[in-house]
Amino acid sequence: MALKCVLFLALVGAVAAGKHDQHAGSSVHVIKLKDRADQKVLYDLEVDLGVDVWQHGMPGQRDAMVMVTPENRIEVLDELDSKGIEHYVHLNDLSKALEEEDKEIERWMSARSNRMIFQGYQRYAEIDRYLETIAERYPDLVTLVTAGQSFENRPIKYLKISTTNFEDQSKPIIFMTAMLHAREWVTTPVTLYSIYRLVENLRHEDADLRDDVDWIIMPLVNPDGYEYTHTHNRMWRKTRSHYPAVNDTCYGVDGNRNFDVLWNEFGVSSNPCADTYPGHEAFSEVETRYVRDILREYVPRIQIFMDHHSFGNYILFCYADTSLPENAAQIHQVGAAMGAQIDARKLPKAGYYRVGNSASVLYAASGASDDYAQVAGVPMSYTFELPGYEYGFAVPPEYVDQINEETWHGIAEAARLAKLYYASRYVPPAPPATP
Repeated sequence: MALKCVLFLALVGAVAAGKHDQHAGSSVHVIKLKDRADQKVLYDLEVDLGVDVWQHGMPGQRDAMVMVTPENRIEVLDELDSKGIEHYVHLNDLSKALEEEDKEIERWMSARSNRMIFQGYQRYAEIDRYLETIAERYPDLVTLVTAGQSFENRPIKYLKISTTNFEDQSKPIIFMTAMLHAREWVTTPVTLYSIYRLVENLRHEDADLRDDVDWIIMPLVNPDGYEYTHTHNRMWRKTRSHYPAVNDTCYGVDGNRNFDVLWNEFGVSSNPCADTYPGHEAFSEVETRYVRDILREYVPRIQIFMDHHSFGNYILFCYADTSLPENAAQIHQVGAAMGAQIDARKLPKAGYYRVGNSASVLYAASGASDDYAQVAGVPMSYTFELPGYEYGFAVPPEYVDQINEETWHGIAEAARLAKLYYASRYVPPAPPATP
């Protein structure tokens, strides 16, 4: 028996050790951006060479971060050097860093037997069970909806939270999504924590958020990609769709380039294997169609749409071509209020949230969810870029509570402002005519 146990553990160790071999020899580099010209070089590297840009950065304010592979290292670094762009190695061996992340998560999970669902990085099945359980325990408050099946036939579910069963037209709706990009693990716990605060642990000061606002929360838009990051490739970003007629060997689409707004115009790659491939047509992905359908169904009442991503401490709004919605001042005001609430609670080492137009603050990328929600009729649409600290996508689980708590206060602030803005545009139905 002891020998069998030793052999089993050795086998598990061998499998775990090999899971990140595809990233052997890859490194992560910090790039110091001086101006927009440097940012354009980075943009071209991403589009032309398929360089995996982890953080685009802000010239003179925030450094960029990229993953460099053995295949593109010489070309990428030579291009940076030829343009006089300063850079240095942040992680020398990505595969070893990912192995350490696995060990850290295992230690964290084993040491917290009483952990809550939002205090770590749970797998799809556990998240799914939590949504089911919440709906069963609070049937007068929570409705569980299955939007449909993912490409690999996993049910994609969301919760509707309402004290009036979504029947009170005078209440605005906040629609929150997460995990459109599979490797951005820290995003789903934020949505799960929001569910917890609204349903299981409502505090007196937040009663208005449940009484006066309705919520739609979809914690796992891209479950196929998310599971793939746990089992095969931690850095996988896309969905897991496969269209042999388009390309027989490449899988997946960048979900945040797949929405039907400025689709396939800029910030995308025509290479089906690239991380920023927008798909062979807008809404080619069943997962993005579910988000679209929810927006269409509830757009008369959705006041705010929030799509959570990581990383970088940004609150971004439309449009990706640098144009602005007519109510950009109000959108910016709500975004700044969210950021201020988070900044008041952030860790000292975290950067302050930057708020602004996505193309002006970061980079132009067409086909994004926030742009689509805005053109679909949502008055205020945002992309959240949550903190990564110095860890990028691999934020250690001990930071999750901090990110959940600070972000919740930003979400709560936005919801309260949403009530005010929605009240100003809501027109009650006319009373029936007196006979």
